[in-house]
Amino acid sequence: MNIDTSFLRRCIGTLERAVGWIGEQERTNDFAYDIYCAACVKEFELVLEQRGKLLRKRIAVYFASNRQADRLAFKDLFRHAAKHRLIEADAVDRWLTYRDNRNHTAHDYGEDFAETTLKLLPTFIIDARALADMIEEGNDG
Repeated sequence: MNIDTSFLRRCIGTLERAVGWIGEQERTNDFAYDIYCAACVKEFELVLEQRGKLLRKRIAVYFASNRQADRLAFKDLFRHAAKHRLIEADAVDRWLTYRDNRNHTAHDYGEDFAETTLKLLPTFIIDARALADMIEEGNDG
């Protein structure tokens, strides 16, 4: 099965640029900082959304039907990916942290949330690129 990761990679690239730009803003320039911060948070959310859809497709080959993979909760999705050696156990822990952080966005779009998210982003970008690579590796077979 060929899994298209182009939108995921585009979102990762946009996130990476937004993180770079936010690093160039002085905190005193609240308007520009807030724009870049909002862009970072939104792209973070988009990458998480795409990751879930694509990872489900990638691990479906380990189940009797696609429906079984579709029913997996977020944590189980990553546990199965680790079980089948698609990702490392420490990466699973980081993805669960990213998801917990994302769950807070539904309840708190305040400055504390945004600052917490910004601190996660450098590692998140690395993990997201590695996940996209792993998903593409499944395109051979």
